[in-house]
This record gives sequence, C-alpha cells and structure tokens, in this order.
Amino acid sequence: MLWRGSQALRHFSTSRVYFKNKLKLALIGQSLFGQEVYSQLLKEGHRVVGVFTVPDKDGKADPLALAAEKDGTPVFKFPRWRLKGKTIKEVAEAYQSVGAELNVLPFCTQFIPMDVIDSPKHGSIIYHPSLLPRHRGASAINWTLIMGDKKAGFSVFWADDGLDTGPILLQRSCDVKPNDTVDSLYNRFLFPEGIKAMVEAVQLIADGKAPHTPQPEEGATYEGIQKKENAEVSWDQPAEGLHNWIRGHDKVPGAWAEINGQMVTFYGSSLLTSSVPSGEPLDIRGAKKPGLVTKNGLVLFGNDGKALMVRNLQFEDGKMIPASQYFSAGETSVVELTAEELKVAETIKVIWARILSNTPVIEDSTDFFKSGASSMDVVRLVEEIRQSCGGLQLQNEDVYMATKFGDFIQKVVRRLRGEDEEAEMVVDYVSKEVNGMTVKIPYQCFINGQFVDAEDGETYATVNPTDGTTICRVSYASLADVDRAVAAAKDAFENGEWGRMNARDRGRLMYRLADLMEENQEELATIEALDSGAVYTLALKTHIGMSVQTFRYFAGWCDKIQGSTIPINQARPNYNLTFTKKEPLGACAIIIPWNYPLMMLAWKSAACLAAGSTLVLKPAQVTPLTALKFAELTVKAGFPKGVINIIPGSGGVAGQRLSQHPDIRKLGFTGSTSVGKQIMKSCAVSNLKKVSLELGGKSPLIIFSDCDLDKAVRMGMGAVFFNKGENCIAAGRLFVEEAIHDEFVTRVVEEIKKMKIGDPLDRSTDHGPQNHRAHLEKLLQYCETGVQEGATLVYGGRQVQRPGFFMEPTVFTGVEDHMYLAKEESFGPIMVISKFQNGDIDGVLQRANNTEYGLASGVFTRDINKAMYVSDKLEAGTVFINTYNKTDVAAPFGGMKQSGFGKDLGEEALNEYLKIKTVTLEY
Repeated sequence: MLWRGSQALRHFSTSRVYFKNKLKLALIGQSLFGQEVYSQLLKEGHRVVGVFTVPDKDGKADPLALAAEKDGTPVFKFPRWRLKGKTIKEVAEAYQSVGAELNVLPFCTQFIPMDVIDSPKHGSIIYHPSLLPRHRGASAINWTLIMGDKKAGFSVFWADDGLDTGPILLQRSCDVKPNDTVDSLYNRFLFPEGIKAMVEAVQLIADGKAPHTPQPEEGATYEGIQKKENAEVSWDQPAEGLHNWIRGHDKVPGAWAEINGQMVTFYGSSLLTSSVPSGEPLDIRGAKKPGLVTKNGLVLFGNDGKALMVRNLQFEDGKMIPASQYFSAGETSVVELTAEELKVAETIKVIWARILSNTPVIEDSTDFFKSGASSMDVVRLVEEIRQSCGGLQLQNEDVYMATKFGDFIQKVVRRLRGEDEEAEMVVDYVSKEVNGMTVKIPYQCFINGQFVDAEDGETYATVNPTDGTTICRVSYASLADVDRAVAAAKDAFENGEWGRMNARDRGRLMYRLADLMEENQEELATIEALDSGAVYTLALKTHIGMSVQTFRYFAGWCDKIQGSTIPINQARPNYNLTFTKKEPLGACAIIIPWNYPLMMLAWKSAACLAAGSTLVLKPAQVTPLTALKFAELTVKAGFPKGVINIIPGSGGVAGQRLSQHPDIRKLGFTGSTSVGKQIMKSCAVSNLKKVSLELGGKSPLIIFSDCDLDKAVRMGMGAVFFNKGENCIAAGRLFVEEAIHDEFVTRVVEEIKKMKIGDPLDRSTDHGPQNHRAHLEKLLQYCETGVQEGATLVYGGRQVQRPGFFMEPTVFTGVEDHMYLAKEESFGPIMVISKFQNGDIDGVLQRANNTEYGLASGVFTRDINKAMYVSDKLEAGTVFINTYNKTDVAAPFGGMKQSGFGKDLGEEALNEYLKIKTVTLEY
C-alpha cells in the first residue's frame, strides 16, 4: 500500500470548553507552515481526522507528518494522487475513509484531483502567497519582488483545479520594504499572519460566514517558475530594477551575470543609500559601468547612476564566497595536514557519511548539497563537529562557502590554525564637523564583534531634534538580525572566552571600558546632544559622567559576588556542608528608553556584565547613536566577540522578538507601563525568562510651608524641568501647602523667564528641544487637555517658534485630583501644582499615594519628624527629603506598583542578572 494511517482516535482535553462551531478537517500538504496550521486548528478545538502529506525523504518525515504522528492523528503519505489523469483508487478510498467536512491545504505541492477537492461538505480552501488575482502561480512571492510591487500579501481561496482562480475567502496585505527578500517577507508576514488567517478562515466556514468573492480578470497575471537560463540580469535599467530582479531570484534560481567568462550568481542584494565606498573595479559583461569590489560587498550600478550592494557570489561549480573576497577567492593554497589534523578530518568524514547516508563514499569532490543535504543538515553538521572535535566553532555559512568535502576540510584546518581569523574590526562612520570637533558615528548593527548592515539592508533616519534634520541613516534590525545577535551572545557565554574568564579579568575589562568612555566623553556627549537633544553640559556631567561611574562601580563588584554557607540539621552519623553559589544567567536582553540613551545602557549592561552574563541591547529607535559608539569602544577595550551586541530598530520587531526569544534568560526593560505589561506577558509565555521593569511614574513632591523656600523653588524646578522634563523620576505632581502656594508659583514663573531655551551645544543653554516630534505633539495635547478640564495655565503650554522640537517650560495650577493632569505622566517640562490645606499631612499623603505608580517621591520641610513620617508613608521606590534627583551608582533604584519591579544600580542590581544555586554535600 502507498498509504498508511493510524486508526487511533484523536482525544481532546476536556478542560477547555469550545463555544464556537467546530469542523472535522482533512489537512493536505506539508512543511513547517502546514505543521503550525495543524497545531493552531487543534488548539481552536477543530478535529483533524486525517493528514495527507508526502512520503518520507531520505528516511525523514515532513514536519506536518511528524506532528500528526506524535498526536496519533491518522497520517497518509502519497507520492501522487492521480495517474494518467485519473484519481488513484486506493488513494481515493483512504481519503474518503476519514469523513472530512472540509479540506484545508496550507501548503501543497501536489496536484489534488477535483473529486477530492469537491468531496467534503464545505469543499476545500488553500493558501496562496499573493494578493490574487495578481501573481497566480508557484513563484508568486518572487514575482511580487521582481515586479517591484509596493504591497505583498496572501489569499485564502476556495480551491479550484490548480489554476489559482477560485473565489476569494479572505486576503491580508503588508507593505514591501525596500530591501525585503523572499525570506524576510515570509518570516515577517506571510508565515505568521498566514497561519492566523488559515485558522480564521476555517472558523468563518464553521460559522457559516465565509465569503465566496469571485476573482476579477482585471489585474490578473500568471508568471511561471523562473529557470536559470531566464534569470540573467538585464543591465539597462535603474538600480532599483536591478535590485528587484536580484532579490526576486534570491535562493532559487539566482540572478546571474557573466564575469570573466563564467556565470556568477548574485545573492543578498540591498539598495545603497549611503555614499559609494572605495573598491576595486570589476568588469561585468553587459553592464554600463564596472562593479566595485569593496570591503562590504560588490557594488553594482543602474542606468540612473544609483547603486546597490550584493553580499555573496556563487560560481558555476557551486562554490559561494563573500562578494568582498572576489579578487582573493582563488589565492588560497592547499595546506598539508598534520597527523592531528588528519584525525579531525577523519572524524568529520564520519559525520558527513552519517548525514549523507545515500552516498557510498565521501571523497574530496563530494558536494554536501548535491548529495542531498538540506539546510537542517547544515545545523546538524556544525553541531556534530563542535561536539566531536573539542568544541571547534564553525558557522552555518562555513558550510555554504565550502560545499565540497575537500574544500570544507581545508577551511576547518585553517580555522584550527587560526589562519582565517577575521580582520580587525571595520567601522563605517558618518562624520560630522560639530561642536569644534570631528564626530565619527557608527550606524550599523553591532553583532558578534562586528558592525554589519541589517540582513535585509533596511535603514531608517535618526533625527536631530534641534532642527529636525537627519543625522544619518541607521541599520534597522530584522528578526534575523535579532536571532544572530542572540546566538552570538549565547555562544559567547556557553563556549567563548567570556564564559571561562575569571571575575577579576572581567572587572579589568570593565575598568578599561570606563577609561575609554571618559577619554571620549566630549564626543559621546556631543553625539548625545545631537541625537537626543540633551544639553551638552548636562550630557557631560550626567548622561556620560554617570555612565562612566556606573561601569567603574560594577567593575569593582566582579570579584566580590559571593554565596554563603548555611548550617542545616545534621543527620548522624554523617555531616553535611550546604552552601550557595551565585551564577550568571546567560544571554540577557536589555531594552532602553530615549531620555538617557547612554546612561540607561550603562545602568543595566554594567550590572549584567559584572555578573558574568552576556547581552543583546536594543536602544530606543529614535536615539541609537551613543549605543553604537559605545559598541566601538567595547572592541577597543578588548571585550570578546559576542559578549555585547547592539541592535537598533523598532520595539515592535526587535524588542518583541527579544522578549519572546527562547535563548534569552533575562530581560531588563525601561519604558512605559503599557509596553512593560506586554513584555512581561511575552517573557512568561516564551520561556518564563526573568524580568526587571522600570516603568512609568507620577512622582509626588510635597512642599510644606516650613521648608527652605529658596531651596524648594530651585529643587522643585529641577524636579520637573531637569533634562527637559524627560526624566523617569520627574516630579509629576507638586503638592504645595496653602500658606506658601501663591508665592511658590510666582517665584517659579520668575525663574522660568530667566531660562535660556536654545541649541543644546551652546554652553549657556538651560533648556533644549524635546526628544522627537511625536513626543512634542503629545505634550502639546497634554496641555490642551489640562486647559479643557479647567486647570489654570499659568505659563507656557506652547511650542517655541523656531526650528526643531522646542517647548516652553509650563506651569499649571488648580489641578484637582480627578483631572487628567493629576493622574497621567507628561514626561515633559510641565509643572503640575495642586494646593493642600495647611497642616493636613495625612490628607496630602492620601492624595499623593492615590496613583497606580510608585517610582519616586519627595518632601520639603525643616521638621525632621514630619519628614520621616512622610517618607514612611509615601508609596514609592525612592523618597527624596529636601533634595531631588539625587541618584548615585551605589544606591538601588526602582519602583513599585505599576512603576515596575527589580532594581538598577547598587548591589541589588547584580541579583537581577544572577541565579542562586544551593549545593549540599555529605562527608
């Protein structure tokens, strides 16, 4: 028989109640996509009565078959469904035996006869990776890119006779990004959203709500599967057209051109948005202008004078090389192996033989992929070699770059001898002549000790808030970049030098890094001013100065992390020794905000590194530049590769992936409460990773009439306007005792009028621009809401009429407890003042604590008893008495309630990146 099936019934948990209509389904198809659709349909309560997939290949079952067999779902494996145009009888009988009410084809490469398609009560639905009717056919994703479509997507349609012309059930679309590839589109949208859509479509059918929308003929296309001979690059077109052709053919069949008499295939194309780097010319047949082999890849030119970059090249014999190595690709001589190296080669040959089980003899000419290996086998090969060859570290790319056994052994030997060590780190800078100096700013992702473009080549603009101009374009990390960074951090911890380094040496590296930060403080402060709008003098003292102090403080902790011995009840006649060890967690993720870009990096990463963990850090999307400059300094300080990784990009992509990543063991986050809740949920669902959260605040500052009024005015203004109000512990609401309320307000306004608003690089400036345009607009709306609710706008509330994102320091009075201003954080230069009755200590405490936040608080009074009483009663992680904003690297910092949990700074911060192990021995 060509099929086999388990007769075991599928049992569903009775602990879950399904309220919607459910169907009996037959799944026809294969692939990981099919497996995910299958699993999600089961979770939704549908019953899969049969899975119809392809026969095992080289003894390996398809992922869909594996999942179904594990569950006991009947599985049928047909090499074909029909013969000479007619349905095979035994196939039809097997299919009819399951009694499906609907056929679901999530990804199917076989031709399914129409009598099977139409057999169930509800017919059949199928997934197609295009917005039908455009791009009908098996290469739809490729043609979406080749044609330069601005929208991509998928359709779930009612299956027809294989022409992709059946009625549409539902469609989903997404924007095509400039450097999207088939892989990035699939991973970002077509795969995850397609799974959801297939499940939604099934439920619509079950509920009788599924549409049958006929496909229009207008706009319908049918492009066949591209063949190698048709994929040659046509050079008489703009750079974007060349880029679309190459990325549309990426992987299969590969776009190619003739170079030096042979076919060379291009992979990994991205549009070049920066200036063209210097390189060595390369003549390409048909090209109007020679290409340039540069240190980053091969630059190609369109007929519009614009350029694109190609990352990898493949020759006719299948060998693939980095495009940057084109001129040196043939210079490597064959090395003679020592006796020890021959043993390694024999071990690797055994591993190849196990993987390529259908190949009788492994010879030097044996090609890994032409012998039947797949991408999963690459992972297996790399891991088996590491396990069997003393921890030898290879990368997946090493296999792709040396597919023949002889070439692969040569690469391994050179790796063992250290002959193919990567060259010194190359940094592409954006240079700015500003603040009396030349500022050199890295702009790429920093992964495994190297600055690299995002895998899909995508970039975004980071903006100078002083004038709204673009500083530079920064790499926009993709999911693949996050995964590479996490893999680097994990490997550095588990297998690299960092994991073996003693604590004192770790501390020495951190001290060296602090020294380098201090040596470069003027450049760092200038970058901080450009990117975040921080006043330069404040950036020197706080943004950079406290960052240096933080690294020095935690460097001193590295060799002082201790466990303890614990006396336990002895079980005679034996004795026991019980002690605890504090151990690093492993690869950690850190997500920081935009108000103190470098300082927030230092607060979290210094503790993480001192504990012995490694990290992947995502800076705020709008302020990535000092983090990338910091990355450069870590290399100069001598940190091993992979210990520190910086991935600029969006929270929704990079940040979310970090919170869900199974290899991240702890995530430290500073940001909004709403995002913190989502991160905590993702961390729990993924792998219960440890979390510390510093979230929103609405910090109360209580000013009693017996205070030092001069000091209260000065420090009260600092509590609100410090760093333009973009301060997590800013006093979000001031409670001023009635007896001094009016005088306090008058004096604050007088002082505000003396403040100089302007260029943050001007040494006399008091108040710089808000961090970015969207935040400025939010602050203006905040003020408008306050006026509408009846609060008194005493001063400010407007945008300063000059270029950039400047806002006037603002004062509101008469703020009642029910108002929006009394409850919500502005995170800007807005002083919110409420009056309280003379002597009403408990009443004002009740009002001050009437918030879901608990980050910081303050009190001004000369009465020490009153001060201590108030500090006891205030519900906040920090209480300032007759001062404000007084943080120190040795003092733990963190909130309570919805301001989060966990601590930065101080000894307590180390515990966020450590785990405690208890050891008991008997003697």
